[in-house]
Amino acid sequence: MSRTKIWTEIDIDAVGKQVGYFRLPLAVHDRSGDDASYNYEPIPIVTIRNGVGPSVLLMAGNHGNEYEGQVLLMKLIRLLEPKDIRGRIIILPAANAPAVRADRRNSPIDDGNLNRQFPGDANGSPTAMIAHLIESEILPRVQYAFDFHSGSLSAEYLPVGVIARSPDPARFAHSLDYLKAFGMPVSMVIQHSTGGDGALIGACRRAGVYHLSTELGGGGTILPDAVSLAEHGLARLLHHIGILSEPMTEQAAPSTRILHRVPAANYIYAANTERGLFEPIVKLGEEIRAGQVVGRIHFTTVPWREPEPVIATAGGVVLCRRIPARTGLGDCLFALGRDWDPMSA
Repeated sequence: MSRTKIWTEIDIDAVGKQVGYFRLPLAVHDRSGDDASYNYEPIPIVTIRNGVGPSVLLMAGNHGNEYEGQVLLMKLIRLLEPKDIRGRIIILPAANAPAVRADRRNSPIDDGNLNRQFPGDANGSPTAMIAHLIESEILPRVQYAFDFHSGSLSAEYLPVGVIARSPDPARFAHSLDYLKAFGMPVSMVIQHSTGGDGALIGACRRAGVYHLSTELGGGGTILPDAVSLAEHGLARLLHHIGILSEPMTEQAAPSTRILHRVPAANYIYAANTERGLFEPIVKLGEEIRAGQVVGRIHFTTVPWREPEPVIATAGGVVLCRRIPARTGLGDCLFALGRDWDPMSA
């Protein structure tokens, strides 16, 4: 594998606390037409290392407009000092820095979705170069990678911790233990990431690194309850894997209801061919049944027309709902989960 062309002034293997930047070279014309010339994009990195212990990557900003994880990690950066840990923490609070800067899901430079770019390419597009940096330079240094997502601008998610099934029973049991330590009221087991092997989870599988991700709200805002749940959950998780010298929270992990996300064919989609305004009438976390009316579509061009009902084609727990009200045929309105059966794992 080619060596990364992204450089940094810090020694990411050094003892102590370091803050600085990876520098992503931008000798390209970005899609806005601006000439990047010899500029670079700064990607913030923080390393904290002390004594002997596990190593973990904490990452947010994989998608630039998912905010809760970014706030969570910025707060942790300011809080943690080397004396608080045994081992090493590498923090990328704005992993796809161009997307974070532009407040977009994807990079404005190359329209790159970082969570589809792994293993990346040292000589590729800027987003592929970031993916290559993470897979080739960071994952070989860690045993754990925790990646904090939320619903971005288009969706609001029930706050959940997420792990993927593993064909190795021992590894999967280990993953279940730290999912429970993270301790969201609801957790989720998935078969695979939407991004497949091009997502960070694919990179972690190739590197033999344990992976946990989240969905922490979304909708283009920062949900304080979701951030608070994640703060306490991350403190428990870091203590559980042995990297925190002392617990940083007194909140015990609650019992968590573990769901699996249903196949995309069982999500609830808009069926109206004329675009209208979506009114949800069920809440996140609510149990629904097939045939239930779960929303209405109102038509502003004919305001006297009766709204069109949105009818669930399958039952389950509402994990995620669409945020933009204007909607039409093919838009996903709700994603669902059902109770996970450990006997099927």
